[in-house]
Amino acid sequence: MSAKRIEEDMTDAGKVSLDQNIDYKYNEGNLLKEIQTYVDATYDQHYSRNKFQATEFIIDAGHGTGFNVGNMMKYTQRYGRKGDPAEWRKDLMKVIHYAIMQLHVHDLQHKD
Repeated sequence: MSAKRIEEDMTDAGKVSLDQNIDYKYNEGNLLKEIQTYVDATYDQHYSRNKFQATEFIIDAGHGTGFNVGNMMKYTQRYGRKGDPAEWRKDLMKVIHYAIMQLHVHDLQHKD
């Protein structure tokens, strides 16, 4: 899907609608919805005190890439080593969330 198509599919709430005509082979449609639910929940947790996340300050200070990539590495290396399969799955969700935040940093740094 092109960046233009994604942008066109965005709603006012910032949610991307999935193409219902695609026969996803790896459960991508449901997984993307689950990822959005996970990310949405982080805005209600302690990570978002006073409507600001600490990550915002890290990115504003110019350390976003190191922070995000470092956390992706941390949770990738921890996967399967700490906790049970439910915890391992949470680690994967964290990797994906940090990757999404890094896409944001990338786009900020490399505006077309």
